[in-house]
Amino acid sequence: MEPNVLTDKEQFPTEEVIYSYIGKKQQLWLGVFDYIHTNYPEFSEEWRYYIDGKTWLLKVTRKTKTIFWLSILKDTFRMTFYFTDKAEELINKSTITDDLKEQFFCGKKINKIRPITIVFKHKKDVENAKALMAIKLMIK
Repeated sequence: MEPNVLTDKEQFPTEEVIYSYIGKKQQLWLGVFDYIHTNYPEFSEEWRYYIDGKTWLLKVTRKTKTIFWLSILKDTFRMTFYFTDKAEELINKSTITDDLKEQFFCGKKINKIRPITIVFKHKKDVENAKALMAIKLMIK
């Protein structure tokens, strides 16, 4: 897996900084965040520098519920969602790609949660992210 690039604690991840790293994937970034700002204006976005991972991460929440975590990579970005077993049926019936379903069903459980990570490469990744946001909001 590609290492994170936002490792300088003093360099806050502004749009300009982010776009300089993700390059051509800027259109996918805009696809995700235009969708969020239009459909989920109640979502909060918070960039924080995490000392344990020595990197900046974006945490997107709705009230107290974490929707996803996002990190910047060279030439792209990745988004990770964490789900409990309650999400099994919704994920299985969802429109996300089979490889993302496999991540959930076959991946390593961390305590009671399982991650699904999208590394953005294609337009379909934006659709997968939209579907996972919807699933996250359906789970109580």
